[in-house]
Amino acid sequence: MINVYTNRENYQYDLHALVKSFYPEHDVRVCAEQLLPRQTDKTVNKNIQEQDSTKQVIVHLADDSMKVVFDIDGRKEYSHTYENCTDVIKKECKLSLYHDLCDYTGKTLPWGNLTGIRPTKLAMGMVAEGKCDAEIVAWLKETHAVSDEKAYLSIDIARREKTILDRIHYEDGYSIYIGIPFCPTTCLYCSFTSYPIAAWRGRTGEYLQALFREIDFVAQAYKDKILDTIYIGGGTTTLAAEELDQLLQYIHDSFDYGHVTELTVEAGRADSITREKLEVLKKHGVTRISVNPQTMKDETLKYIGRQHTVEQVRDAFRLAREAGFDNINMDFIVGLPKENIDDVRATMEAAKKLSPDSLTVHSLAMKRAARFRMVPEDYEGMEMSNSWDIIDLTARYARDMGLAPYYLYRQKNMAGNFENVGYAAPLKAGLYNILMMEEKQPILALGAGSISKQIYPDGHIERCENVKDVAQYIARIDEMIARKKALFAQWRETL
Repeated sequence: MINVYTNRENYQYDLHALVKSFYPEHDVRVCAEQLLPRQTDKTVNKNIQEQDSTKQVIVHLADDSMKVVFDIDGRKEYSHTYENCTDVIKKECKLSLYHDLCDYTGKTLPWGNLTGIRPTKLAMGMVAEGKCDAEIVAWLKETHAVSDEKAYLSIDIARREKTILDRIHYEDGYSIYIGIPFCPTTCLYCSFTSYPIAAWRGRTGEYLQALFREIDFVAQAYKDKILDTIYIGGGTTTLAAEELDQLLQYIHDSFDYGHVTELTVEAGRADSITREKLEVLKKHGVTRISVNPQTMKDETLKYIGRQHTVEQVRDAFRLAREAGFDNINMDFIVGLPKENIDDVRATMEAAKKLSPDSLTVHSLAMKRAARFRMVPEDYEGMEMSNSWDIIDLTARYARDMGLAPYYLYRQKNMAGNFENVGYAAPLKAGLYNILMMEEKQPILALGAGSISKQIYPDGHIERCENVKDVAQYIARIDEMIARKKALFAQWRETL
């Protein structure tokens, strides 16, 4: 455990993210202390020393200076002076801390001090302003210490995103996410809202009826807006074929599809994909599906809690092609337990033979709600490794498959400052994914555990959450609708 102490409460997230990026193997805890040292350089707050004198970081900000003390692998102190230490120059303090960590650890990070989940968003804004590549690269390096490689990757993705998003209705448009919170089993690392389908077999109709009521409200409230994309995620194909048919028909009957550019369905796990279900998806005009193996190693699939095999993945992919789908995405995770770079290479080779139209490579992020975190004694000694060599390997394979990066994001608790990248063939990029990352239009999210985002004209974002528990979602559906109604009314007042 590394304890980080600061006297600025609103710096806690940045401090946690930066220290965690340099020390991914450690748990990091940040505490805002009122009595941090204002004494001489040789003294630190006695209370802090008594709490943990082994591994700690102290960041103290005065009106015009910042003092940093590292005591993790030996003690070292740094001092910085500024014109003032208000939030206006918070970025300068963060950059100073990043350089201190580089000096203390002897290593740098490809993304520099960028710790947010959307590191390419800055480049996107500068591209929209008409900045040239050289200006953007210079600014990213000077302001955030981003490497040349990641700066140019940001620009590449930003320009590709802009081309795709130019056809979207920013002011009058919106997109819909519909969550199906059921799965055959819960994976080791999963923190999403999901319930074993076996426990809800025969009762999924109750969930759909509640979902239909939420659909009714959104369809009426946004009837004068343009629907651009629809994304149905989660364990969609755990539903029976007739339930899928009912759901897709209800969505089609409720909304105007006149401007819908993309209708994506997460077909999900191979053991829940059937020819009949794929035919239902095709019948309702689904344009893009995702077949998500995560790895093409049977031993890992079993270990992480998946019941399907690699051969079933191949069979499901072939079934989707036979059903006529020409835009199939595959999701993979690197950094899975007991896998090394050779295992990732084998997975990429298997994917290359299938030739998906897009590929999403996730770096493992262990969330607090994941089974691994909740029952750690069951996974004692479990080894997980990821590296920039692995990230570079997946990027090379994507390029060899004719796929270019089109969106990138990171997650909280993602060790090592790594990234998730979506690659796609020309005209096969997932539009909804870009809209989620760039936050250019409202996303109305329906179903248990989903979070809606309302985008205001000035860029301000308001969120509205649905309860995660399926039974609670059904019982409290009127409340979920009331939450959206309040969000919608508040947004309308600003127009």
